[in-house]
Amino acid sequence: MTLATLITLSRIFLIPVFMALVLTRTGEMWAVAVFIVAALTDGLDGYVARARKEITKFGQLLDPIADKLLVSSALIALVELGTISSWVVMIILGREFAVSGLRMVVATEGVVLPAFFLGKLKTFTQIVAIVALLLDVPGAPVLLWIAVGITIVSGIDYFFKAQKHLW
Repeated sequence: MTLATLITLSRIFLIPVFMALVLTRTGEMWAVAVFIVAALTDGLDGYVARARKEITKFGQLLDPIADKLLVSSALIALVELGTISSWVVMIILGREFAVSGLRMVVATEGVVLPAFFLGKLKTFTQIVAIVALLLDVPGAPVLLWIAVGITIVSGIDYFFKAQKHLW
């Protein structure tokens, strides 16, 4: 078990803490703080893995799953709280399932689709929008629309980059 993998696992273990805080509305600022800490572990685990030369197959598999769990849980909580519409979440989750499925298909050809720039930008904009929505920042819905747009474009980008492996 590498340090990077432990950091990734900590992101997953922070999700129920975040959900309990945000959905019970007992500590909304604590919920935001936990979400931010969990989101920051996304960059930290990759940095640690590269710096310590501890990049593992398990870590490469677990990291995007942890990201998707964190973002999905926050979006579902925002639907539950009546902050956003469920169809917005379905667009984002639909893209995640489609790209994950695409990665599985091309993996059967021995091809690994790395996280492209737009994919990383997508995660960043989603996290910024979620934090803004949780804090009820003016303009937060606009940030969400930007995140949805980048989510759609990044999904299309993955399919264009993988099309030679699909046929």
